[in-house]
Amino acid sequence: MDTLKLANTIRKDVLRMTNLGSSGHIGSVFSIADILAVLYGEVLSYDVKNPTWEDRDRFILSKGHAGAGIYAALARSGFFDVAKLDTHYKDGSDLSGHVSHKGIPGVEFSTGALGHGLSVGVGMALDAKRKKKDHKVFVIVGDGECDEGSIWEAALFSPHHNLNNLVVIVDYNKIQSLNTVENVLSLEPFSDKWKSFGWDTRVVDGHDHESLRVALTTPSSSPIAIIANTVKGKGVSFMENTILWHYRTAKGEEYDAAIKELEESV
Repeated sequence: MDTLKLANTIRKDVLRMTNLGSSGHIGSVFSIADILAVLYGEVLSYDVKNPTWEDRDRFILSKGHAGAGIYAALARSGFFDVAKLDTHYKDGSDLSGHVSHKGIPGVEFSTGALGHGLSVGVGMALDAKRKKKDHKVFVIVGDGECDEGSIWEAALFSPHHNLNNLVVIVDYNKIQSLNTVENVLSLEPFSDKWKSFGWDTRVVDGHDHESLRVALTTPSSSPIAIIANTVKGKGVSFMENTILWHYRTAKGEEYDAAIKELEESV
């Protein structure tokens, strides 16, 4: 699968979905679109005809507010009809604003309250180890989410139990809901923190597909932490690195301009 085209398609899908349903979190999805494209396009082992296949890889989006991106990735991977995306965030739709597993094939766990996803992923990885299963568990967490103590409890627990079947990807776009990460609560030295907890820590450009591919697939004897340096709002110039597009919905001229940029970028 062409992951560059998939990432661009995810961004266009999400721009349309959030426009139709008047929802937000465009910037949060755009920063992880390339990560999602590499995961679903090349890395994850899954079966769209049997979403609960026992030996599938597990994926959890801990920063659940970026759920529109997961829905788009799943639809484009064949889990459900792409046309369903247009119901996102509308009354009666099961495609909720924060990602939900209820009735949605391919979603392992509902998230939205930040800090929970990694701990659930750790539990899945430990269960797989105990059952001597070969599948892996991948979790995307936000950088602002790393303000949560539960993230660091899970980070401490994982190397202690030798969970080398667990990969966490931190979306390090350096902007959280209302301010920069640096102003709210600095995480630096960020990669050193993960290393000190015993993780195989890999710092990559979160928009470079080859770097992501290597970081996601190179095995380790330890749990892997990928610090993905990303740009919030990546792909649309006036959305990039701006706090505004955490919640804002693209309408009218803004929507037209954003779609035009995305269509011209591939």
